[in-house]
Amino acid sequence: MKKGYNIAIDGPAGAGKSTIAKQIAKKMNFIYVDTGAMYRAMALHLIRKGIRPADEEQIAKACAEADISIEYRDGEQVVLLSGENVNPFLRTEEVGNMASYSSAVPAVREKLVELQQRLAAKADVVMDGRDIGTVVLPDADVKVYLTASSATRAKRRYLELEEKGEAADLAVIEQDIIDRDYRDMHREHSPLRQAADAVLVDSSDLTIDQVVERITALCR
Repeated sequence: MKKGYNIAIDGPAGAGKSTIAKQIAKKMNFIYVDTGAMYRAMALHLIRKGIRPADEEQIAKACAEADISIEYRDGEQVVLLSGENVNPFLRTEEVGNMASYSSAVPAVREKLVELQQRLAAKADVVMDGRDIGTVVLPDADVKVYLTASSATRAKRRYLELEEKGEAADLAVIEQDIIDRDYRDMHREHSPLRQAADAVLVDSSDLTIDQVVERITALCR
């Protein structure tokens, strides 16, 4: 029986899902489930088992025994692998490369969805992605489909790159976003789509605070 209060936020790339989800989690004292960090923890588990990135058969076998969870300790998100805080090991290039390979293995995705559902069953969580409300947490208490126009998302990305001193072409960025949307919406497994019972929130003309307020109002 589900005991945790779950908020699912889906939407296309660049809509601000992670930024919004983290702020909502902080405001409501929920756990923000960083699904990307969980995939990296799985990659670390596989590396420690001595498995090569291309060995899909061994990856599928080894991922079944991984125990990955997320907690907050002293205000910091802690990723646990078999009870060990593995935060210091998750951002290495080796882990990133393994995560890139292993995340494409169906068994890894199935295992992590199971772990994410287990976490959501016992804690109040905010989770964001592309199939949270449709696949991972179909019974979430609040479901939001957060989007923004491709032009708005491209401009946000352009300003981010400009701030870092990196050259960027706004038209190219927008076309990349449009192409990615198409791929995400037409992929075979868990395509991006708005759940039938999700509330559409368009952030094109809203500030971050306004989006956070709108979603927390839905929870109230």
